[in-house]
Amino acid sequence: MLRECGEHGYFRGETCPICGEPGKFLMSEQELDQLGRTLAGVLRHFPERFGLDMDEQGFVSIRGFINALRDSNRRYHWLRPHHIVAIIETDPKGRYQISNDLMRATYGHSLELDLKLPTENIPDHLYYPATPEEADIILETGLRPSDRKMVHLSKTYQDALNAGKVRVEAPIILEIDAAAAIKAGNVISQAGRTVFLAQEIPPEFLCRKEEEEVL
Repeated sequence: MLRECGEHGYFRGETCPICGEPGKFLMSEQELDQLGRTLAGVLRHFPERFGLDMDEQGFVSIRGFINALRDSNRRYHWLRPHHIVAIIETDPKGRYQISNDLMRATYGHSLELDLKLPTENIPDHLYYPATPEEADIILETGLRPSDRKMVHLSKTYQDALNAGKVRVEAPIILEIDAAAAIKAGNVISQAGRTVFLAQEIPPEFLCRKEEEEVL
């Protein structure tokens, strides 16, 4: 459920995590899930399905998205810009960015874009979840994108483990010597709270990470 606290802003859940007040109702869990899936699809893969113009950095008009969605599905007649802002600001992974009246996804694209994401203050080590079948191949040949345009790296071992479990029950976690990779000329940028992007990571900067105790 998506709600708005008059004092502390948008939040997901029954009550404001700061003051405990119920706040103002914005949308149900089902509406949040459906809108979130549509938003991700449009901003990462198919803006043309909604007749939206996307610039080279991946931005589209918030109001244009709303108008297109309301035109295609009348049940969204209530949708306003603040609903989209609320979804983006409360996204737990920080997958989106707002700039004035524009919005974009910051990672996960199948589109060819020039995102111009920040490259400062990258952690010295990052992590990648591999399946048991692909781990040895990656360690030998390096990391390269498959179904996405960029390699997606995780900030912590736990983040990588969580991401990997979407694909396989027991992922192999690879550690990336990000500091050394950057020093050698590889560009790594930050795309979300826990997600970093690279065109590729050569094998000399990869190793198998020993299992860590996670919560």
